Amino acid sequence: MPLLRCLLALACLWPALLWSCLAAARPFTDAAGRRVEVPERVTRVLAAGPPAAVLLSTLAPDKMIGWPRAPSPEEQAFLAPALRDLPATGRLTGRGGSANVEAVLALKPDLIVDVGSTAATYASLADRVQAQTGIPYLLLDGSFTATPETYRTLGALIGAPEAGEALAAEAEKILKTVAVAVAAVPEEKRPRVYYGRGPRGLETGLSGSINTEIIEAAGGRNVAGPGAGGLAAVSPEQVLVWNPDVIIALDPDFPKLAAADPLWNGLKAVREGRVHAIPTLPFGWVDAPPGVNRLIGLRWLAGLFFPEQFPQTLGDAVRDFYRRFYRVDLTPEQLDRLLRDAAGPGPTR
Repeated sequence: MPLLRCLLALACLWPALLWSCLAAARPFTDAAGRRVEVPERVTRVLAAGPPAAVLLSTLAPDKMIGWPRAPSPEEQAFLAPALRDLPATGRLTGRGGSANVEAVLALKPDLIVDVGSTAATYASLADRVQAQTGIPYLLLDGSFTATPETYRTLGALIGAPEAGEALAAEAEKILKTVAVAVAAVPEEKRPRVYYGRGPRGLETGLSGSINTEIIEAAGGRNVAGPGAGGLAAVSPEQVLVWNPDVIIALDPDFPKLAAADPLWNGLKAVREGRVHAIPTLPFGWVDAPPGVNRLIGLRWLAGLFFPEQFPQTLGDAVRDFYRRFYRVDLTPEQLDRLLRDAAGPGPTR
């Protein structure tokens, strides 16, 4: 059986290898320093993981061949029609990788794109998949501040330079607007923020991690501080010691839980109604996934922390972002759904 499986894989691999030899290509050095031969004409792009999928869906939806995970009906309603029914392709990278060589070859992509860490682990994975399939595999910088350059780079490589430039310019505008607003606020007046994950809110993102970098970019002071890794489990007692000014939560039911739970409702953030569920449709506004979807989360958080610095209403900012990036005109009901979660429950006393 192992020999038969190997022969079958080679048989599938041969057309891809032949195509890679015959097709016109241009050399490109990706964010990990890998030299990749990118086809001159790219029409079918496979996203290796969720951040790449979000980037590609905003930049060139017509070239996207599937989602790492099929969108739920709720998520579909917030996506452009052409993207709602794309198949699930599985993911090549990150936890729970489900795509394999045979599955990738069957999809017949011209290019595989991953967006995120450029560490050796991910570069090694890209090299291995590229060697096994014969399909060029790019690794692009997924750090938040690199968002504009990543848009420009991928747009130029896949034949969508105008869209890449337009979205890069919008990303730069959001980043600059928030940076200027935050710079005007003294450090001691910036809120102390706790990020709660999970139904009980007892997993958090450490300062400086990819999970919380937009909290800090928005001017929040992460109470968890730095540490090894991106996420950490904490105790209710530790959160009581921190006593944050603001809590943002990934679970939509957490604000109600915090208001009713004696372990939480003595906290300053809970008493003052500053517990906010993170909007997650069609993608999370903070880190689910840690992709370009965080741009609207940055604007939301900065407006929460320093409302006096933002004359544009959050509703107008959200409508504009969804139209430009997701190519969706939100209905009043959809906008209300997003803003209701983002606003929080109000003071408890």
